Amino acid sequence: MRNTAVTADDGVRLWASRSGRGTPNTPPLVLCHGGPGLWDMSEDVARMFDSRTAVVRWDQRGCGRSEPCAGPWTTERFVADLDAVRRHFALERPVLLGHSWGASLALSYALAHPDRVAALVYVSGIGIGPDADWHGAYEANLLARLGEDPGRLARWRELPGDSRERAVLQWSAEFVDRKRAVEHAERMADPWFPINFPCNQALNAEARQTAGTPARYAACQALDLPVLIVDGERDIRPRSAVDSLERALPRVRRVTLAGAGHLPWVEDPQGFREAVTTAMP
Repeated sequence: MRNTAVTADDGVRLWASRSGRGTPNTPPLVLCHGGPGLWDMSEDVARMFDSRTAVVRWDQRGCGRSEPCAGPWTTERFVADLDAVRRHFALERPVLLGHSWGASLALSYALAHPDRVAALVYVSGIGIGPDADWHGAYEANLLARLGEDPGRLARWRELPGDSRERAVLQWSAEFVDRKRAVEHAERMADPWFPINFPCNQALNAEARQTAGTPARYAACQALDLPVLIVDGERDIRPRSAVDSLERALPRVRRVTLAGAGHLPWVEDPQGFREAVTTAMP
């Protein structure tokens, strides 16, 4: 594994890491983490595939190990940053694997630069419909999961929003296996970095403006790339929200992993590995 700094076209430095070996017949894999405002937590995913191909991970602008900055917090800017990562590692047409918010970012990149992408793997996203398709149900499901342990829910409610403990408790709701949920969430928070809330708020507000628009549907309908959608069946974000994207894409396949939540590679690593491998040309 080799860590490096990628310089974006406006001079901001982005943390990135490359592992594995590239082969002439297998395109490299670039991982786009969730958030927005978080950092890469996908080292386990990289290990699944770095015996097959080169794998690149990176921390998005102003987040995690990347240089602190004042933005700008726009999808267009993050797409340009992802292209800087691609160019830094001389990746001609990688497979993009985006998780959660990173799935939306990877989709936006593919829509902007389809000639620079071999395939798209869209993991645990929220589709392209309006917020009403998923957000209310997500909040209700989050409280229900946390409420299975009333003490855990009460503690989550009393903690400040920027505390590591609160994040771990909230992330524990992402896992189906309730006995190991906090353990899995603790791994997500190691190492721990401050959450970039201005980034989170700005990008979420932008997403609400573009979700469900005719332009978004039309762009997806015109995307001539193979796309794999991977869902954890028991994600607390309703999987029906992703139907909007599945219906729009002309070249799409969908795999739903039973018994897995929002991070399906944690709870069904074999199923996740098999699904993603089929998407790598």
